[in-house]
Amino acid sequence: MNFFRRLPYELFIGLRYTRAKRRNHFISFISMTSMIGIALGVAALIVVLSVMNGFQNELRTRILGVASHMQITGSGNTLSDWPKVAGFVQGSPQVLATAPYIMAQGMLSFDQTVQGAIVRGILPADEDRVAELGSHMKAGKLTDLKPGEFGIVLGAELAQSLGAGMGDKVVVMAPQGQFTPTGVVPRLKQFRVIGIFQVGMAEYDSTLALIHLDDAAKLYRMGDKVSGLRLKLTDLYQAPRISHELTRQLNQYGSYYVSDWTEQHANFFRAVQMEKHVMFVILMLIVMVATFNIVSTLVMAVTDKRADIAILRTFGASPRSIMQIFMVQGALIGVIGTLLGVAGGVLLALNIETIVPLIERTFGIQFLSKDIYYISDLPSQLQWGDVAAITGVSLVLSLLSTLYPSWKAAKTNPAEALRYE
Repeated sequence: MNFFRRLPYELFIGLRYTRAKRRNHFISFISMTSMIGIALGVAALIVVLSVMNGFQNELRTRILGVASHMQITGSGNTLSDWPKVAGFVQGSPQVLATAPYIMAQGMLSFDQTVQGAIVRGILPADEDRVAELGSHMKAGKLTDLKPGEFGIVLGAELAQSLGAGMGDKVVVMAPQGQFTPTGVVPRLKQFRVIGIFQVGMAEYDSTLALIHLDDAAKLYRMGDKVSGLRLKLTDLYQAPRISHELTRQLNQYGSYYVSDWTEQHANFFRAVQMEKHVMFVILMLIVMVATFNIVSTLVMAVTDKRADIAILRTFGASPRSIMQIFMVQGALIGVIGTLLGVAGGVLLALNIETIVPLIERTFGIQFLSKDIYYISDLPSQLQWGDVAAITGVSLVLSLLSTLYPSWKAAKTNPAEALRYE
């Protein structure tokens, strides 16, 4: 009790009003409703944003499992001096590994079925250092691609569309034709399926086919040239800055074009980020509705305490002090609700990958069916920056909701308030 008496009297009275039993139980009910509403809104916002962060990270991982952090190519989408360029960029401390590639379009044919595809020629050992495609193999191994053996690795959906399986021979047709006495005919080459991969992205699973770099050079008559170099960086989030630096350095020796993963998939990640912002605004409306209840609580509390306000004014309390007393009441509701919501939201976000399967087993349901969705588990990635932003916005909204009722309390006329007491 001595501790409370040492507080400023505005804070002391505000806390006392908050702890006191109310004659009007409806005010207490609305206060509790406001607190619970703020807690639920804050918790929901933390959980939803964490799940969206998890999905964004999962998609980024899957995309970069096939794509690379950065690509370098030359004029005409070819690179003739790629060993020299590879040696140059590997001198940068931000570059972990490089891998040459040949990228071209082709038509795949098997058992009277024809399917368009992107054919990528790779060096399996180098490819494993810049991407994680080897870990997504459903059948076979990436290292089974040998020069001159004309093996091919297909995406799972592409293989399914063709009806081809392990050991089957598919015909790859290059769009560049060759001249014969009867006219121009496409170049054909038979490849044996030695592997099937699935990364969970339709963009790759349904269109991408991998062959050895030497076989691709023969099929597309590239000679010693390649389409470009794929790079893996120490920090993928620094890709735009590193891309700018490498462009400036390489252009001193010739015409080179450097692109990074943020440019190649810019629209996709921009859409995901926009969706996250929209969800933040929508769910924050829950917190706003709860803070409006604080206004109702304080308006009724001011009406209930008109006589007390008048007595305080006659003892010399200023309108500003009266305003601060009721702001303490409203702010305390917001602070407690926000802290409860943060605690609950953080616990749920950190354990959602355990809680969701438990709910699915208990009720015999599945939120994300493996037959429909590529990502069948709810991933979660808690970011403390999001938690801080949600907490700050919730506290600010709670404080703002106290201004009008507190101002009305400060405008109370002592004589009018005590007339009928």
